[in-house]
Amino acid sequence: MNKNIYIPFLILVFFGCSDKASEQNELKNKDVQKHSNFDSEFSIPFEKYQLENGLTIILHQDNSDPIVALSTTVHVGSNREQPGKTGFAHFFEHMAFNDSENVPQGANRKMIEELGGSRNGSTWPDGTNYYEVVPKDAFEKLLWIDSDRLGFMINTVTEDALEREKQVVKNEKRQRIDNRPYGHTYHVINKNLYPLDHPYNWTTIGDLKDLQQATLDDVRKFYDEYYSPSNATFVIAGDIDIEKTKTMVERWFGEIKSGTLAADPAPRHVTLESSKSLFHLDNFAKVPELRITFPTIEMYHPDSYPLATLASLLTEGKRAPLYKEIVESEKLAPSVWAFHNAMEITGVFSIGVRANENIDLDSVKLSIEKALANFEKDLFDDKDLERIKIQQEVEFYSDNDSVLERAISLGRYNEYAGDPSFIAQDIKNIQSVTKADVIRVYEKYIKNKPAIYTSFVPKDQPLLTLENSLKAGVEEEVVVQNNEREFDSAKIASYSKTPTKHDRTEPPLGEAPKLTSPKINSTILKNGLSVLSIEHREMPIVNFQVRIDGGALVEEQNTFGTATLLASLITEGTAEKTSEELEDELALLGASISARATLDAIYIEGSTLAKNYLPTIDLLKEILLKPRWDAQEFERLKLKQVNSITQTKANASAIAYQVYYRTLFGASNRQGHHLNGTVESVSSLDIEHLKAYYKNYFSPKAATLHIVGDVTVEAINKSVSDLAENWKGEQVLLPQLKEVPKVEIQRLYFVDLDNAKQSAIYAGKLTINSQHRDFFELNTAHNRLGSGMGARLGQTLRIEKGYTYGAYAWIDEENYLSPFIVSTQVRTNVTLESLEIIRNLVSNYDETLSENELELIKNLLIKRDSRRFETTNSLLNLLNNISLYGKSETFIQEQQSKLESISLERARSLYQTYLNEEDMIYVVVGDAKTQLERLSKLGLGEPVLVNSDGVRL
Repeated sequence: MNKNIYIPFLILVFFGCSDKASEQNELKNKDVQKHSNFDSEFSIPFEKYQLENGLTIILHQDNSDPIVALSTTVHVGSNREQPGKTGFAHFFEHMAFNDSENVPQGANRKMIEELGGSRNGSTWPDGTNYYEVVPKDAFEKLLWIDSDRLGFMINTVTEDALEREKQVVKNEKRQRIDNRPYGHTYHVINKNLYPLDHPYNWTTIGDLKDLQQATLDDVRKFYDEYYSPSNATFVIAGDIDIEKTKTMVERWFGEIKSGTLAADPAPRHVTLESSKSLFHLDNFAKVPELRITFPTIEMYHPDSYPLATLASLLTEGKRAPLYKEIVESEKLAPSVWAFHNAMEITGVFSIGVRANENIDLDSVKLSIEKALANFEKDLFDDKDLERIKIQQEVEFYSDNDSVLERAISLGRYNEYAGDPSFIAQDIKNIQSVTKADVIRVYEKYIKNKPAIYTSFVPKDQPLLTLENSLKAGVEEEVVVQNNEREFDSAKIASYSKTPTKHDRTEPPLGEAPKLTSPKINSTILKNGLSVLSIEHREMPIVNFQVRIDGGALVEEQNTFGTATLLASLITEGTAEKTSEELEDELALLGASISARATLDAIYIEGSTLAKNYLPTIDLLKEILLKPRWDAQEFERLKLKQVNSITQTKANASAIAYQVYYRTLFGASNRQGHHLNGTVESVSSLDIEHLKAYYKNYFSPKAATLHIVGDVTVEAINKSVSDLAENWKGEQVLLPQLKEVPKVEIQRLYFVDLDNAKQSAIYAGKLTINSQHRDFFELNTAHNRLGSGMGARLGQTLRIEKGYTYGAYAWIDEENYLSPFIVSTQVRTNVTLESLEIIRNLVSNYDETLSENELELIKNLLIKRDSRRFETTNSLLNLLNNISLYGKSETFIQEQQSKLESISLERARSLYQTYLNEEDMIYVVVGDAKTQLERLSKLGLGEPVLVNSDGVRL
C-alpha cells in the first residue's frame, strides 16, 4: 500500500501521543466542538463529535468540486506488535480490504474504482489509515463499505483469504525491500538501535517467517484488541451537507459495537553506549551507501522541531556544510540528505550519502565529520533559518491542496495530537525555532554522540565498507519452486450474520455530479509564446510551467543525455546571480523553480506564495533568458547524471522498462535509449553541447507557458508582457521521427539479475500516435484489462493467484507511436505461470469483453473526470495536456460525449486491430539460473538473452 500519502513536512506531528480517554470524557459532556481557524491566515473548517460507541467523527465541507474523500485512521501500527508476531498491523490492513458481512466478496477492491474513485491504505510504525475519494454520488456507498470494514469484517476471514494475503504481502516485501538496492537498510538499523523487546526493533512489514505463521486466531485477536470505534477517527471531507451527513453517519456507523479502548503507547527512548558499524554486501547495489543514525526523542517534545530544522540546515542549499564538503569540495557523491523522524515512542536523526562508484565509505565518513566540524565553527545565519521556515509554509499549503490530503491530515492530528486543530500549534512550534534551539539539540543529540553506521556496498566490493564493521546478518529469502501453499480465492466463509438495526444492503447512487470545466484564459504573445492560465483561488499559491518543445528526441546519438543535463543546469544560477544567490532569493519568496527533460520537451516549472507571484515570475524569466553556464556546476551535474545512470542498472523494473523500449524502437531511434543517456555519452559532453541545444531550441515559438493559482488573468498578462519584447527566437524545426523497425521474429527477451527474488515483466507493442482518430476509443476499449487493481490482470495475478503485489496495463500517450504496456513484478518461481496468464488475458480480452463491462468502463471514466479540476497541479496538467497534444479547451466534455457512442463491436474491433497479442514482445528481468530454461515452454521460442541495455549477449 501507498506509504507516502500523508503530508510530508508534517510527519513530525502525525506520530505523536494523545490521551484518548480524556478526549472521550470531554466529548461526553460536550457533544460537538466546532473549529474554523488554524491561524489568522489559513483555516480548514471542521466539525468534530463522537458517536456513542466511541468513534470520533470529523466533517470538513468543501463544495468547490463534486467529490468526497473519506479517511479512517486506526491507532494501531507495528509498534503494537510483539516479537515473533511482527508485520501484523500491515498484514491486517491487507486483510481489511477483503470481504465483510454485507459487502459482496471483492467489492471493496473493485467497486470504488468502478465508481470513478480511488482507494488505498497505509501502515506505519504508529498507525494504519484507509482512504477513498469518489464522485459525490457514490458517497453513501463508501459509508456502507467503510462501516462494514470497521464493524462487520472479522467473521468473513477464511484460511484461504489468509493464505492469499500472506503471499501478496510477501510479494510486496520482495518488491519494496528484498529485490531492490539498500532495501534492508532500515531492518539493519532497527535491529541494532533498539532492544529486542522495543516496538521499533522490527520494520513495519515485519519478518516473513512471522507472517507465514499467522493464524485466524491471531487475526481475530488483533481485530478485537485494536479495531474498535474508540481507537479510530473517521473523517469525511468534500462536497457534503453537514446535517445530512451526520444522519447517514449515525445510520451506518452508530450500531457498530463498542470495543475496548486501547491505551496509547508510552514514549520509550533508547541510548547507545558506543557506536556500532554494520555492513551488508548488497546483491543489487551499484554504488556504496553510508547511513549514520542517532537516537533522539518522540513527537511533540520541544527538541523535535529544532532537530528537523537542523537536518535541513546541514544538507539543503548551497551553503549547507554537508553539501559543500561532500558534494562540492570532495566530489564524493552527487547529493547528501538528512532528516529527523520523530515518532510516537521515540525518534531518529539520520544522515545519508549514496556515493559515486568505487568510493571508499571511510572517506565519506571523514568528510561528514569534517563538515560537522565546519558547522560547529561557522554555524549558520538568520537568513538560512528564515529560508527553511518559509519553505515549510509553502509545503503546508501545497500539501493541503486536495480534500483527501485534508481528510488524512485532520484524522491523524486528532489521533496523535488529540485535536485536529493542533495543526495551528504545530506550525507555531515550527516557526518559533531559534538559532539557540538548533545549536542546543545538535550538541545534545549529534555532537560526538554514538550512532549506528551502516555500509551497504555492491556485493563484489567489500573493501568499500567502513573499517571495523561487522556483518549485518541480513537473512535473504530463498525462493523455492512450488513451495507456496495452495488456496481457493473464491471460497466464502461460513458464519452467522451479525444482527443489525438498520438494513445494510448496498445503498443506491446519489444524484450524478455535474462536470464544470474551469475557465481557461489563452493568449499568444507577438513573439509566438503561447500563454494558458486558470484562476484557482482555493489556496494562496501559484504553480507555473514553461514547456520548450524538443526534449531528448532532438539529440544525436553521441550526445544522448544533453536535454536532461541542460534541464539540471538551467536553474543553477543566472548570468546575474550565482546558484547560491538564486537559491536564497527563491527561498525567501517561498518559491521553488526546477527543470526536467522528457523525450519531447524541457519543462521549467515551480510554485510560489501568491503574494510573491510577481518577483517569482521575474526570476523565472531571468532563468529562461539569462543562463549562467557555470562550469563548476556543469561538472558536478554531469557526475550526478552518470551516477544516476549507474544506479538505474540496479532496479529490475527500470531495467525491464529500458530493454522493452530498446526492443520496440530499435537501437537507431532515440526512444530506444534511456532519457539520461549512457555513461559514455554523458561523459563525453561538454558545456558547448548545452549552449548549442539552448541556441537551437529555446525559442518562444516552440514554447508554452502555463499558470494556475491565486492570481488574476490581468496580473498574469502584465507579468509576462515583457517576454514579447525580450525573448527572441525563430521558428524551430523539430526532426522527423525515424521509421520504427518491425519487431523481429524473437518475442521473448531475458535479462539476468542474479538471485532476484522477483521477475520484472514488461510486455506489449507499438500502437498509434496519441492524436490518431482512434486513440481515445482504443484507450477506452482496453480499460478492463489492466487499468487498476479491479481489472483482470490485478484480479487474476494478485487476488486469484497471489503471484504479485500489482499488475497493470496502459498505453503511453505520446506524440509519436504510443507503446501499449503490460507491467508486473512476480514471485520468481511463478515467472512462467504469470507470463502464461498475461498471454491468455491479453489474447482473449476482446472476445470476452461484455456489454456490461463496456458500460462499466464508460461510467468509471466519466465519473473519474469529476476529480480532474481539483488541485493546482491537476489543473496545470490539464493545460499541458491541451497544449502538448493539440486538444481543445473542452476536450474532456468532448471525450465524454464520444464515450457514450462507443459500441461493443467498435471496442472489440479496435482492440483486435491495434492490440493483437501475436505482435507483442515480452521482456523478463530475473534470475536466469532458475527461470531461463523454464521460459522455453512458453511457446514464444527460446528466450533471447540481453544485457541491461537491451544488447544481445
